[in-house]
Amino acid sequence: MTVKEKSLFICQNCGFHSAKWLGRCPSCGEWNSFIEEILEKENRPFEPSFPVQEPVLYQEIKETRKPRLHLPMEEVNKVLGGGLVVGSLVLIGGEPGIGKSTLLLQISRDLALKGERILYVSGEESLEQIKIRGDRLAIKEGELYLLAETNLERILQLAERLKPRVLVIDSVQTIYSGKLTSSPGTISQVREVANEVFRLAKKNQIASFLVGHITKEGNLAGPKSLEHMVDVVLLFEGERDHAHRVLRALKNRFGSVAELAVFEMTSMGLKAIPNPSEFFLKERPIGEPGSVVVATIKGSRPMLAEIQALVSPTLFSGNPRRMAVGLDHYRSAMILAILEKRLGRSFAGDDIYVNVAGGLNIDEPAADLGIALAVISCLKNKAMPPKAVVFGEIGLSGEIRSVAQPLSRIKEAQSLGFETIILPRGNVSSLESEEISNIRLLGVSNLREAINIIF
Repeated sequence: MTVKEKSLFICQNCGFHSAKWLGRCPSCGEWNSFIEEILEKENRPFEPSFPVQEPVLYQEIKETRKPRLHLPMEEVNKVLGGGLVVGSLVLIGGEPGIGKSTLLLQISRDLALKGERILYVSGEESLEQIKIRGDRLAIKEGELYLLAETNLERILQLAERLKPRVLVIDSVQTIYSGKLTSSPGTISQVREVANEVFRLAKKNQIASFLVGHITKEGNLAGPKSLEHMVDVVLLFEGERDHAHRVLRALKNRFGSVAELAVFEMTSMGLKAIPNPSEFFLKERPIGEPGSVVVATIKGSRPMLAEIQALVSPTLFSGNPRRMAVGLDHYRSAMILAILEKRLGRSFAGDDIYVNVAGGLNIDEPAADLGIALAVISCLKNKAMPPKAVVFGEIGLSGEIRSVAQPLSRIKEAQSLGFETIILPRGNVSSLESEEISNIRLLGVSNLREAINIIF
């Protein structure tokens, strides 16, 4: 008589367990996300990832710096905190087709040219498909080994034998362990694969990359423990209709999470953009109403972007359109309501469209003043001064509130030749001790004062 195997139904979105199948997860609210998984019995001996040690007093611990592999792509080095740490596990996620495989193949190419041994494992593409992309990226020489495999045990066996300096697995959702009966991509499989690669990386000091899928909400797919297990979590994002891509860190045990790198997707692969502000402003129309340059912060990097607004009479009486692209829709609607209340101008008969040119997304309140001035500029049909930059948060009573890192924003504007900055009066007083030359600072305390100064 055979003993019936025990099983659980696990939500593939959040990891919630249930003894029976449920149509809707009570934890995260996702529909049709439960998959039955057989409970496995762990028979393997315990193998710690680190050598067994006795407790040590804090004062007796000597600081040792982890060796890093310096990548030729300097922008990636900044996001990683100064280079790729040997023995670290890096998880990189992004939408399908955004360029994750291209980025990792370029990193592998550059490291191979420096004499490092690389093992690139693909569970989604054949070797011929990778070769086609590699020819486009001009991969010619170096110890870059390719492997098309989805079995975890086979990958670990070859990695132990080859002893690469860097291991790339694309992607973690396609790899499966023969010790589990569940399908590839399930929570149990993803957790097992990540855990085994983590043990391999720490044991052999192999810097490892895991490519992860993302959900329709833009979050990394799989259990949350996957993000806790790895050392670095990177997100590669951008719009398919635009050439630029943004790489930013969500977690970094070896550096800051405030860094950000911008790339341009070309026919020859990804090209780093050392000056994103110049890239996003290169096609800005000069002297056109409705166009305003704002100084924003992405991570720790100051960046100039163009906000455009279009105000036109509505064709739908009583139901005007309000659209915001690259900006928070609700915050844009709030700023329009402030303009109506504080300036006494009704937008009930107008369609209003607000857009961040170039496909950039701005999610900080410092862009509030730029949105308001772009709308007023289009409404009055008067252009902003061509060498002016603005930033500031708008309160519900129409006051212009101070924002963080004003000096970084000012220096970025200076480097691109701008001559005037309209900013909150509170930020001007905080900059009195700083030496700022060749640029005029105009502090404003409320929305009406800002409009009077410019128009």
